[in-house]
Amino acid sequence: MGRKTSRTNTRNQRIAQQALATLVMDFDADPRTLDIKHRRANPDSSFKKRIKPKTAKQGEFMDAIDNATIIFGVGPAGTGKTYIAVRKALEMLAANQVNKIVLSRPAMEAEGERLGFLPGSMEEKLHPYMLPIYDILKETLGQQTLDSMMRNGQIELCPLAFMRGRTFTNAVMVLDEMQNGSISQIKMALTRIGEGTKAIVTGDPNQSDLDPKLSGLTPCSNALRSAPGVAVVKFDRAEIVRSAIVSTVLEHLGE
Repeated sequence: MGRKTSRTNTRNQRIAQQALATLVMDFDADPRTLDIKHRRANPDSSFKKRIKPKTAKQGEFMDAIDNATIIFGVGPAGTGKTYIAVRKALEMLAANQVNKIVLSRPAMEAEGERLGFLPGSMEEKLHPYMLPIYDILKETLGQQTLDSMMRNGQIELCPLAFMRGRTFTNAVMVLDEMQNGSISQIKMALTRIGEGTKAIVTGDPNQSDLDPKLSGLTPCSNALRSAPGVAVVKFDRAEIVRSAIVSTVLEHLGE
Protein backbone atom coordinates (compact mmCIF):
# COMPACT_ATOMS: atom_id res chain seq x y z
CA MET A 1 0.00 0.00 0.00
CA GLY A 2 2.84 2.37 0.92
CA ARG A 3 4.73 1.64 -2.31
CA LYS A 4 1.60 2.23 -4.39
CA THR A 5 1.00 5.59 -2.68
CA SER A 6 4.65 6.53 -3.24
CA ARG A 7 4.42 5.67 -6.95
CA THR A 8 1.21 7.69 -7.28
CA ASN A 9 2.80 10.72 -5.60
CA THR A 10 5.88 10.42 -7.82
CA ARG A 11 3.68 10.26 -10.92
CA ASN A 12 1.66 13.29 -9.78
CA GLN A 13 4.84 15.26 -9.16
CA ARG A 14 6.14 14.33 -12.61
CA ILE A 15 2.92 15.50 -14.25
CA ALA A 16 3.08 18.80 -12.37
CA GLN A 17 6.74 19.39 -13.21
CA GLN A 18 6.20 18.62 -16.89
CA ALA A 19 3.38 21.15 -17.04
CA LEU A 20 5.36 23.79 -15.18
CA ALA A 21 8.39 23.27 -17.41
CA THR A 22 6.41 24.72 -20.32
CA LEU A 23 5.88 28.09 -18.56
CA VAL A 24 8.97 29.64 -20.16
CA MET A 25 7.84 31.41 -23.36
CA ASP A 26 6.27 34.77 -24.16
CA PHE A 27 2.59 35.66 -23.85
CA ASP A 28 0.51 38.81 -23.84
CA ALA A 29 -0.84 39.72 -20.40
CA ASP A 30 -4.05 41.21 -21.76
CA PRO A 31 -6.92 38.80 -20.92
CA ARG A 32 -8.87 40.11 -23.92
CA THR A 33 -6.34 38.48 -26.30
CA LEU A 34 -6.83 34.96 -24.92
CA ASP A 35 -8.76 32.29 -26.78
CA ILE A 36 -10.91 31.34 -23.80
CA LYS A 37 -12.75 28.50 -25.55
CA HIS A 38 -9.49 26.90 -26.73
CA ARG A 39 -7.87 27.24 -23.30
CA ARG A 40 -10.72 25.46 -21.58
CA ALA A 41 -10.92 22.75 -24.25
CA ASN A 42 -7.20 21.98 -24.22
CA PRO A 43 -5.56 23.72 -21.25
CA ASP A 44 -2.44 21.54 -21.17
CA SER A 45 -1.33 22.55 -24.68
CA SER A 46 -1.98 26.29 -24.52
CA PHE A 47 -1.46 29.29 -22.27
CA LYS A 48 1.84 27.95 -20.95
CA LYS A 49 3.96 30.98 -21.82
CA ARG A 50 5.77 33.67 -19.89
CA ILE A 51 3.55 36.71 -19.74
CA LYS A 52 4.47 40.08 -21.18
CA PRO A 53 3.06 43.40 -19.97
CA LYS A 54 0.25 45.03 -21.90
CA THR A 55 0.62 48.40 -20.15
CA ALA A 56 3.46 50.35 -18.60
CA LYS A 57 2.16 49.73 -15.09
CA GLN A 58 1.91 46.00 -15.71
CA GLY A 59 5.58 46.08 -16.73
CA GLU A 60 6.46 48.02 -13.59
CA PHE A 61 4.51 45.52 -11.49
CA MET A 62 6.29 42.54 -13.07
CA ASP A 63 9.71 44.16 -12.56
CA ALA A 64 8.81 44.85 -8.94
CA ILE A 65 7.87 41.20 -8.42
CA ASP A 66 11.21 40.13 -9.88
CA ASN A 67 13.27 42.47 -7.72
CA ALA A 68 11.48 43.19 -4.42
CA THR A 69 10.51 40.98 -1.48
CA ILE A 70 7.16 42.60 -0.66
CA ILE A 71 5.23 43.93 -3.64
CA PHE A 72 1.99 45.89 -3.48
CA GLY A 73 -0.21 46.12 -6.58
CA VAL A 74 -2.93 48.65 -5.78
CA GLY A 75 -5.64 49.92 -8.11
CA PRO A 76 -9.00 49.44 -9.79
CA ALA A 77 -10.57 46.24 -11.05
CA GLY A 78 -9.55 45.00 -14.48
CA THR A 79 -5.92 46.12 -14.41
CA GLY A 80 -4.56 42.57 -14.22
CA LYS A 81 -3.18 42.70 -10.68
CA THR A 82 -4.35 39.25 -9.54
CA TYR A 83 -3.74 37.68 -12.94
CA ILE A 84 -0.14 38.87 -13.05
CA ALA A 85 0.53 37.95 -9.42
CA VAL A 86 -0.65 34.34 -9.94
CA ARG A 87 1.12 33.91 -13.27
CA LYS A 88 4.40 35.32 -11.93
CA ALA A 89 4.10 33.00 -8.94
CA LEU A 90 3.76 30.04 -11.31
CA GLU A 91 6.80 31.22 -13.27
CA MET A 92 8.86 31.33 -10.08
CA LEU A 93 7.74 27.82 -9.20
CA ALA A 94 8.54 26.61 -12.72
CA ALA A 95 12.04 28.10 -12.48
CA ASN A 96 12.62 26.45 -9.06
CA GLN A 97 13.01 29.86 -7.47
CA VAL A 98 10.45 28.78 -4.86
CA ASN A 99 9.09 25.46 -3.67
CA LYS A 100 5.46 26.42 -3.23
CA ILE A 101 2.77 29.02 -3.82
CA VAL A 102 0.54 30.16 -0.96
CA LEU A 103 -2.69 31.83 -2.07
CA SER A 104 -4.73 33.82 0.42
CA ARG A 105 -7.75 36.08 0.53
CA PRO A 106 -9.71 37.46 3.47
CA ALA A 107 -12.86 35.39 3.95
CA MET A 108 -15.67 37.89 4.44
CA GLU A 109 -17.93 35.59 6.42
CA ALA A 110 -21.62 36.09 6.97
CA GLU A 111 -22.62 36.52 10.60
CA GLY A 112 -22.82 33.15 12.29
CA GLU A 113 -21.08 31.34 9.42
CA ARG A 114 -17.49 31.12 10.57
CA LEU A 115 -15.27 29.01 8.32
CA GLY A 116 -14.62 26.40 10.97
CA PHE A 117 -18.32 25.64 11.33
CA LEU A 118 -19.21 25.46 7.66
CA PRO A 119 -19.65 21.94 6.19
CA GLY A 120 -17.06 20.30 3.94
CA SER A 121 -13.27 20.18 3.72
CA MET A 122 -11.17 23.32 4.03
CA GLU A 123 -10.81 23.49 0.24
CA GLU A 124 -14.61 23.29 -0.14
CA LYS A 125 -15.10 26.02 2.46
CA LEU A 126 -12.56 28.28 0.74
CA HIS A 127 -13.70 27.65 -2.82
CA PRO A 128 -16.21 30.54 -3.07
CA TYR A 129 -13.63 33.01 -1.74
CA MET A 130 -10.76 31.72 -3.90
CA LEU A 131 -12.69 31.13 -7.12
CA PRO A 132 -11.08 33.98 -9.17
CA ILE A 133 -7.59 32.70 -8.33
CA TYR A 134 -8.64 29.09 -8.81
CA ASP A 135 -9.96 29.93 -12.31
CA ILE A 136 -6.60 31.43 -13.32
CA LEU A 137 -4.77 28.34 -12.07
CA LYS A 138 -7.15 25.93 -13.78
CA GLU A 139 -7.00 27.71 -17.11
CA THR A 140 -3.21 27.91 -16.91
CA LEU A 141 -2.38 24.41 -15.71
CA GLY A 142 -5.41 22.29 -16.50
CA GLN A 143 -7.51 20.54 -13.88
CA GLN A 144 -5.34 17.41 -13.58
CA THR A 145 -2.10 19.30 -13.01
CA LEU A 146 -3.74 21.73 -10.60
CA ASP A 147 -5.21 18.89 -8.55
CA SER A 148 -1.82 17.15 -8.47
CA MET A 149 0.02 20.28 -7.35
CA MET A 150 -2.50 20.96 -4.61
CA ARG A 151 -2.23 17.39 -3.35
CA ASN A 152 1.57 17.65 -3.34
CA GLY A 153 1.50 20.93 -1.43
CA GLN A 154 3.09 22.93 -4.25
CA ILE A 155 -0.01 25.13 -4.27
CA GLU A 156 -1.76 25.87 -0.98
CA LEU A 157 -4.96 27.77 -0.34
CA CYS A 158 -4.77 29.42 3.05
CA PRO A 159 -7.38 31.81 4.46
CA LEU A 160 -5.84 34.94 5.89
CA ALA A 161 -7.08 34.15 9.39
CA PHE A 162 -5.30 30.76 9.36
CA MET A 163 -1.83 32.19 8.64
CA ARG A 164 -1.16 33.21 12.22
CA GLY A 165 1.73 31.31 13.77
CA ARG A 166 3.08 29.98 10.49
CA THR A 167 6.33 30.73 8.66
CA PHE A 168 6.65 30.25 4.91
CA THR A 169 10.13 29.60 3.49
CA ASN A 170 11.15 29.40 -0.18
CA ALA A 171 7.63 30.33 -1.21
CA VAL A 172 5.68 33.05 -2.94
CA MET A 173 2.63 34.35 -1.10
CA VAL A 174 -0.16 35.93 -3.14
CA LEU A 175 -2.30 38.01 -0.77
CA ASP A 176 -5.27 39.04 -2.87
CA GLU A 177 -8.22 41.37 -2.17
CA MET A 178 -6.34 42.89 0.74
CA GLN A 179 -8.60 45.93 0.80
CA ASN A 180 -10.71 43.60 2.94
CA GLY A 181 -7.89 43.00 5.40
CA SER A 182 -7.24 45.17 8.42
CA ILE A 183 -3.86 46.71 9.25
CA SER A 184 -3.25 44.05 11.88
CA GLN A 185 -4.20 41.23 9.49
CA ILE A 186 -1.90 42.48 6.73
CA LYS A 187 0.90 42.99 9.26
CA MET A 188 0.38 39.45 10.53
CA ALA A 189 0.49 38.02 6.98
CA LEU A 190 3.64 39.92 6.03
CA THR A 191 5.44 38.75 9.17
CA ARG A 192 4.94 35.16 7.99
CA ILE A 193 7.70 35.72 5.40
CA GLY A 194 10.64 33.40 5.92
CA GLU A 195 13.90 32.87 4.01
CA GLY A 196 13.54 32.89 0.23
CA THR A 197 9.92 34.05 0.30
CA LYS A 198 8.16 36.90 -1.50
CA ALA A 199 4.74 38.38 -0.78
CA ILE A 200 2.62 39.91 -3.54
CA VAL A 201 -0.20 42.01 -2.08
CA THR A 202 -3.04 43.12 -4.34
CA GLY A 203 -6.28 45.00 -3.88
CA ASP A 204 -8.52 47.93 -4.78
CA PRO A 205 -9.02 50.38 -1.89
CA ASN A 206 -12.22 51.65 -3.48
CA GLN A 207 -13.93 48.25 -3.41
CA SER A 208 -13.51 47.38 0.24
CA ASP A 209 -16.26 45.54 2.06
CA LEU A 210 -14.91 46.97 5.32
CA ASP A 211 -15.50 50.35 6.82
CA PRO A 212 -12.92 52.54 4.97
CA LYS A 213 -11.36 53.38 8.34
CA LEU A 214 -10.70 49.67 8.99
CA SER A 215 -9.17 48.68 5.63
CA GLY A 216 -5.42 48.20 5.96
CA LEU A 217 -4.30 48.14 2.31
CA THR A 218 -3.69 51.85 1.82
CA PRO A 219 -2.16 52.52 5.27
CA CYS A 220 0.18 49.52 4.97
CA SER A 221 1.29 50.26 1.41
CA ASN A 222 1.89 53.92 2.26
CA ALA A 223 3.82 53.10 5.44
CA LEU A 224 6.07 50.57 3.67
CA ARG A 225 6.49 52.47 0.41
CA SER A 226 10.06 53.65 1.08
CA ALA A 227 11.20 50.60 3.08
CA PRO A 228 14.05 48.48 1.66
CA GLY A 229 12.89 45.39 -0.19
CA VAL A 230 9.38 46.81 -0.70
CA ALA A 231 7.82 48.05 -3.95
CA VAL A 232 4.43 49.72 -4.33
CA VAL A 233 2.87 49.92 -7.79
CA LYS A 234 -0.31 51.96 -8.11
CA PHE A 235 -2.58 51.32 -11.09
CA ASP A 236 -5.18 53.77 -12.35
CA ARG A 237 -8.24 53.57 -14.59
CA ALA A 238 -6.14 54.09 -17.72
CA GLU A 239 -4.46 50.73 -17.05
CA ILE A 240 -7.69 48.69 -17.24
CA VAL A 241 -7.30 45.85 -19.76
CA ARG A 242 -10.34 43.70 -18.90
CA SER A 243 -12.74 45.59 -21.18
CA ALA A 244 -13.59 49.17 -22.04
CA ILE A 245 -16.92 48.89 -20.24
CA VAL A 246 -15.18 48.36 -16.88
CA SER A 247 -13.55 51.77 -17.24
CA THR A 248 -16.93 53.25 -18.18
CA VAL A 249 -18.60 51.73 -15.11
CA LEU A 250 -15.91 53.12 -12.80
CA GLU A 251 -16.08 56.51 -14.48
CA HIS A 252 -19.83 56.88 -14.03
CA LEU A 253 -20.30 55.09 -10.72
CA GLY A 254 -17.07 56.16 -9.11
CA GLU A 255 -14.05 54.12 -8.17
